[in-house]
Amino acid sequence: MIDPRRLRILRAVADHRTVTAAAAALYLTPSAVSQQLAALEQESGHTLLIRTGRGVRLTAAGEILLAHAHTVLAQLERAEAELAAHAGGVTGEVTVAAFATGIAEVLAPAIVRLAEERPGIRVRVRDAEGDESLPMVLDGEADLALAVEYRGAPREDDRRLARVPLYAEPFDAVLPAAHPLADTGRVELAELADSDWIGPHPGNPCHDVMLLACELAGFPLRLVHTSDDFRAVVALAGAGAGVALVPRSALLGMELKNTVVVPVAGPAATRRVFAAVRRGAETHPLLSPVLEALARATDGLSTG
Repeated sequence: MIDPRRLRILRAVADHRTVTAAAAALYLTPSAVSQQLAALEQESGHTLLIRTGRGVRLTAAGEILLAHAHTVLAQLERAEAELAAHAGGVTGEVTVAAFATGIAEVLAPAIVRLAEERPGIRVRVRDAEGDESLPMVLDGEADLALAVEYRGAPREDDRRLARVPLYAEPFDAVLPAAHPLADTGRVELAELADSDWIGPHPGNPCHDVMLLACELAGFPLRLVHTSDDFRAVVALAGAGAGVALVPRSALLGMELKNTVVVPVAGPAATRRVFAAVRRGAETHPLLSPVLEALARATDGLSTG
């Protein structure tokens, strides 16, 4: 009989590609993970992993078992959801991993609504960039992620996650007030091809959006200044250090000293935001009200 707890470990190793990284994500020692994997191989009667340099990869048998692991673990999540619903009382804590703008513009209003309508649900917030929150959910560090679509993100049909689209918003160009294009009502990205750029570090989903937008406009992004804090990005633009693309909601309530915000003409860069939980958990009586509150908090945020 295969122990489903070991299937979680197999999935973590498949996600993180090394035993050490999987162990860190699961708060286990590498030796404990190795022991559990060895026991899983004994239970299944197959070699499941092959070492490749510093990492590991799944064998054909390992891939077969992993596919079943997604189904089994999702079903266990559904079982927990149904048992919680049967128990009746909707009281407990939900950990949400979210990026900074999402916390300010979406999660905080949702928490206010939950406090009024579902006072038994307590939300614990973890600040995480859009590409960090999904692994936190998969590893069990968070119950729900408020995430941003990015290159390499799990697809909508990923068997590990259930996704709820929330909103899409454009990026606006932020220019120094003295910039020659500051007085135009709309700017083509190609007109900024020779500019120095300010933006998030590589690996940040918004960096990927900027990179792709510039590629589609026919020029490579020349990123000179980097910060994941959009307030710092806007301040640098105001100092004349360069130009930037910033999600529209990130500019709400921000001091725009010595800068001009100009909409982008043509196919604009867009940030797509969604919520995600482990597949099978979307009907959990603690999680479904949070998902609903997030969706209601995003009314009016989709702009274009």
